[in-house]
Amino acid sequence: MRVTVCQLNDERREFEDGWRELCAHVRDKNSDLVLLPEMPFSDWFAAVPDFDEEVWDGAVSDHRMWKLRLAELAPATVISTEPVTTRGRRLNEAYAWDGGKTTPLHQKRYLPNENGFWEARWYQPSTGAFDLTTLGDALIGVQICTEIWWLDESRHFGRNGADLLLAPRATPASSRERWLVAGRAAAIVAGAFCLSSNRGGKGRGGLEFAGLGWIIDPDGEVVARTSDSQRCVTAEIDLARAREAKSTYPRYVR
Repeated sequence: MRVTVCQLNDERREFEDGWRELCAHVRDKNSDLVLLPEMPFSDWFAAVPDFDEEVWDGAVSDHRMWKLRLAELAPATVISTEPVTTRGRRLNEAYAWDGGKTTPLHQKRYLPNENGFWEARWYQPSTGAFDLTTLGDALIGVQICTEIWWLDESRHFGRNGADLLLAPRATPASSRERWLVAGRAAAIVAGAFCLSSNRGGKGRGGLEFAGLGWIIDPDGEVVARTSDSQRCVTAEIDLARAREAKSTYPRYVR
C-alpha cells in the first residue's frame, strides 16, 4: 500500500498552494491512501475560547464544499475529519472518502480545553467506541489528535488486528517532537503502522502549528516525516509487517 501524509498551512492562501502541491504529489506517487490534517478546510476556530454559531456553521459549510474537491486526489482513498452537527450535538468526525462516497469512521472523544485549543467549548465529546474499519486489504483505527496519547486504545486496536493507526492532527510548534514520541509509542504498542498529518504555519491569533506529518513502522521507526521544505511524503508499506508484529515483543506479552 502506498500511503501519503502531509502538512497543510492554516493560512488560506498558503493552503491553496499546499493543496495543489499535494494533488501533484499524489498523482506522481500513485498513492493508495492520503491522510489529511484535522478539520483542514477551515480556519482553526478553536483558537478562540468563545463559541460562535456563525463561525461553526461556516466551518461546516467550508468542509462540505471542499469535500467536493477530494476528487482531485482520486483514485486514492482520503481520510480526514470535519465538524458536523448530529441530532443537535456538535462533533468532530473522521471519515473516509473513496470515489465520491463518504463513510464516517469515528467521532473525537477526548477534547482539550486550553489556550489555542478550546475544543471542549466548541463541540461535544463522542461517547462512541474506538472501532476498526476495513479499508481495502487493511484494518484501520483512527485516533484524532489528542486521542493518540490514549495508548490503551492503541493497544486495543492492535489486539484486534489493526494494520494502520491514523492520527489527523492540529498541534502546535511548541510541542512538535513530543507528538512524534506519542506516534512512535502508539505504533509499538499496537504493532501497526502509524500515520499522521498536521496543520502547519500560523493560524488565528498567531498560533503556530507544528507541521510534522509522519509515517512510522510497527517497531516505532520513523519511515518518513514532513517538513516546511517537504510538505508531502509517501512510502510504500507492507501490511504483512504489521500482522507479523503482533506476535513479537512487546505485543505478545499481553
